[in-house]
Amino acid sequence: VTTDPELIKEVLKNSEQTFRKREPQIYVGRLLGDGLVTTEGEKWAKKRKLANYVFHGESLKNMTPAVIASVETMLDKWKDKEGEEIEAFQEFRILTSEVISRTAFGSSYLEGEKIFYMLQKLADIVSRNSNKSRIPILSKFWKTDDDIESEKLAREIQDLVIEIVKKRENKVSSGGAESFGSDFLGLLVKAFNNSDEKNKISMEDLVDECKTFYFAGQETVNASLAWAVLVLAIHRDWQDKARREVMEIFGKQNPHSEGLAKLKIMSMIINETLRLYTPLNGMVRRARRQVQVGKLVLPAEVDVLIPNMALHHDPQLWGDDAHAFKPERFEEGIAKATKYNAAA
Repeated sequence: VTTDPELIKEVLKNSEQTFRKREPQIYVGRLLGDGLVTTEGEKWAKKRKLANYVFHGESLKNMTPAVIASVETMLDKWKDKEGEEIEAFQEFRILTSEVISRTAFGSSYLEGEKIFYMLQKLADIVSRNSNKSRIPILSKFWKTDDDIESEKLAREIQDLVIEIVKKRENKVSSGGAESFGSDFLGLLVKAFNNSDEKNKISMEDLVDECKTFYFAGQETVNASLAWAVLVLAIHRDWQDKARREVMEIFGKQNPHSEGLAKLKIMSMIINETLRLYTPLNGMVRRARRQVQVGKLVLPAEVDVLIPNMALHHDPQLWGDDAHAFKPERFEEGIAKATKYNAAA
């Protein structure tokens, strides 16, 4: 376990491909498959290329209207709840699911609702089994309830994703659309139908990528939104600053991409929220062979755990007030805040 930024930088830079991702636990495999989060090498590069296109500035700009429409739907629902208590975390779960459905898969939340629900159930199974050891031979002959349930959920998710893919393909073959679309699903279906083997992906890869995008995209943003709203509710001075900035830039207009780039206070608040309440608690890499990292010599097959949460709360990196919510840390950008140490 290391919280030394210099060592972490060496491990994650991985220029000689010494540190690989650890083989996912069986339940994680059923949750994310061989998607971008778990895969490596050429396969990873191919999938990363597809994902990069979706997160390109121009692509994100085109998503703004869909994001706004999703937020408006949520706020309209909230108008009827004045004076009532709202479970914000659950509301943001629906919001983020809706945004991902619209922007990445060209559908509505209702169409993806079943997939989100089943992925959530799978995630619960992953969570309760994360510290349990499996006995390899025994697990071949005797299945636990979680084994049976996770296999069933993985099959059902696969069937639902294939159904969505077939709909997209049928629309093109029947002349209802000229292309598979420029959203994430469209790019995946195009890669699946590609005649060039080098750029082609299998149906299994397509399903795994959808699962990763649906789950990883929704759960992380949902948690971050909930924390951001909580810290703003506690620190009213920052809430007032953020509101003033938004009103100065947008007035009563809906947000637009040019204005979003100017939201300096909002960016500081988001960065500080991510620092205090990171959606990813840690990362693990495994040494392929004996390797020297800094002054340490690690034997082959040793796991290196990088605890993000500990790094983000380290007083040596952030000062004695590392546990306090202070967005002004990021006033001059992330590089300055981390003392030009990216691994922090």
